[in-house]
Amino acid sequence: MAFLFEKLEAYQKSVNFVDRIFSVCENMRGSGFNKLADQLRRAAISIPLNIAEANGRIHTKERKQFYYTSRGSLHECIPVLEILLRRKKINPEEFKFLYDQGEEIAKMLAGLIRSLPD
Repeated sequence: MAFLFEKLEAYQKSVNFVDRIFSVCENMRGSGFNKLADQLRRAAISIPLNIAEANGRIHTKERKQFYYTSRGSLHECIPVLEILLRRKKINPEEFKFLYDQGEEIAKMLAGLIRSLPD
């Protein structure tokens, strides 16, 4: 691993989260669901991208902002997953797995944010 962000557990778990999201989206069919799948993919991919970008920043304030953006993107994924569950586009087990992964990543991002001075 050449980049420091690759060692962060939040980054590693978020890449796994994205991979699972992409698998879920590949199975979606039906009216309106292509746009929802696209929204979910874009929100999910933003999570590790912003973690990586945060670690490319020198100034603490900028780094913290990218972590906040990453967390916001993660939070954006949860309602989409809930809608997909309600519309029976994902099963309850898949929803729970992704929800739990999301919670874990959110806690890690909160820790990264807290670790930086204001």
